[in-house]
Amino acid sequence: MTSPLQQKLKITGPSIVTANRTGDGAVIYRTSSNGWSTELSDAAVVRTADDAKALWAEAMADDLGAIGSYIAPVEVGSDGSIEPGNIREAIRLRGTTFALPASA
Repeated sequence: MTSPLQQKLKITGPSIVTANRTGDGAVIYRTSSNGWSTELSDAAVVRTADDAKALWAEAMADDLGAIGSYIAPVEVGSDGSIEPGNIREAIRLRGTTFALPASA
């Protein structure tokens, strides 16, 4: 059975499933081997709504140790590297940073 949210899901580009680990709050990513990893490079990238729904459903069914899973956009480089697709995900991955003014 799918939730109304899953039925309305729209994917506009490469996406991943992400969550937080319940033990320590670390950001984790769903892998293609049906597990979780703390490395974004291990994340299973999906490109269609049907594939995203399937990966998300697996994550929700196997959420032991994970909480609040959702689908997030990513950018895939020509070399296959994966980067966050929006500011929210960049902050979750790297933390907040502030540029300091140049010294006078």
